[in-house]
Amino acid sequence: MLVLGLLLMAGAAAFAGLLIAYNLSGGPDYTVTLLGSEPFTISTLGAFLGGIALTLIFGLGMWMLLAGTALARHRGKKRRRERETARQATAERDALADRLEGRGSSTTAAEEPAGQRRPASHRPQWLRPHGHH
Repeated sequence: MLVLGLLLMAGAAAFAGLLIAYNLSGGPDYTVTLLGSEPFTISTLGAFLGGIALTLIFGLGMWMLLAGTALARHRGKKRRRERETARQATAERDALADRLEGRGSSTTAAEEPAGQRRPASHRPQWLRPHGHH
């Protein structure tokens, strides 16, 4: 969208500049000369409406340029937040893996997640979790 807006702005500005440069003679009906050819004749009202149309096209291009810039900035912030979240999750995963392998500080039963606790040997069989006999 950013490039398209820039192209629209440049095209409208170039077209308006060429029309002005090649048509400085004046008169009630203007024969438009553009790049060595005379594609059409235009009245004063037609020239006025053509100027309004070119201004609207230029404005649309400017709007698309600004919207594309704002969208790119928003996406960049979102990506930065996602990368930071991923870094934090990786650090937490690595710390937990170190704890499970015994490389980190000693853990007690209260620090271990509930799903990772080993059944105590003094519990009766019917109190032990299934699959851990």
